[in-house]
Amino acid sequence: MTGHDRPDAGRVLLDGKLGEGGGHVLRSALSLSLITGRPFHLSGLRGHRDPPGLRPHHLAYVRGAEALSGGTSEGASVGSTELRFTPGPVRAGDYLLEAGASGSTPRLFQCLVYPLALAGGGRLTLRGATHPRGGPSFHELVGAWQSVARAYGLPVQLSLTHAGFLPEGAGEFTAEVGAPAEPPVRVDLPARGVLREVRVMSVVGGLPFAVAERQSRAAVAALRERGILAEADNRPLAVTRSQGSATLVLAQFEHTVAGFTSLGERGLDAEGVGREAAEALTRFMETGGALDEHLAEQLLLPAALLASGRLGAVTPGTTRFTAARITDELTVQAEVLRRFLPVHLQVDPGGSVEVRPA
Repeated sequence: MTGHDRPDAGRVLLDGKLGEGGGHVLRSALSLSLITGRPFHLSGLRGHRDPPGLRPHHLAYVRGAEALSGGTSEGASVGSTELRFTPGPVRAGDYLLEAGASGSTPRLFQCLVYPLALAGGGRLTLRGATHPRGGPSFHELVGAWQSVARAYGLPVQLSLTHAGFLPEGAGEFTAEVGAPAEPPVRVDLPARGVLREVRVMSVVGGLPFAVAERQSRAAVAALRERGILAEADNRPLAVTRSQGSATLVLAQFEHTVAGFTSLGERGLDAEGVGREAAEALTRFMETGGALDEHLAEQLLLPAALLASGRLGAVTPGTTRFTAARITDELTVQAEVLRRFLPVHLQVDPGGSVEVRPA
């Protein structure tokens, strides 16, 4: 059942601190609007940022939501601090979408994948930065996010055509999105359990392969200093106009998975890139959380869909997990979810999160 079959189609107002949340609030609101059929008005968008208002890469989320549903928007321009969005019914099918040179294709994917899946599925071909800063990389989607998707009955296959690094972007990946299978009634992740395996993936595009080898050696050595053994996998990536490097440290625990990416940048040598990714894992392991803070944020939306009965479950389900840290982004996203869906979402500052039917 789509949101357009339901009686809860009143406009959702998102203002104040929610507006200041910027991109992650916008992505969540667009995704939920497509799913529920409810229009929204988001005001105060990045009002205290410099520069304020929508940036070019934010508009890619709006244009993507419009493409999937034939929806309409007001205020979708660079610098605008207000946006009104009215969705149409999401159509299953194949879509080619541009995130822009600085736009994150993984973020655009996470904005659109749930509405497309609930509409019956299709293919998303996304162009832009596949390894952006401040968000998941393509390889984090494959290594960590996909396990979350499978836990909620969402079949998604991801393939990288060519990588895109900032500032040029110019990458592309494809997502084959299926309709949801029968989801679980309960997802419980109170603890990550014992560490089973750590893999280091070091990639380069348009740079000497020796850079990848130096990154992985540094990551493996940094992990060994903490008593963690890791296998390394070095790969060259096809690129078009961009060049760059990245190191992903992926840890498989008994009950959960965690991935941490470090990107090459000016002023940071290859060894520094490798150590940075390794140190992110060791910091996570010093916490008691089952999920790292970023994967915890990404889990909220499918958890809320399960709790509201929108994943096709006969009985709405409950999700419980612990996070390494409760971020401002997570608490703000929780409030956005409450505005759109009839769910009870409890976030404990100590790290425990529960999402259950209202």
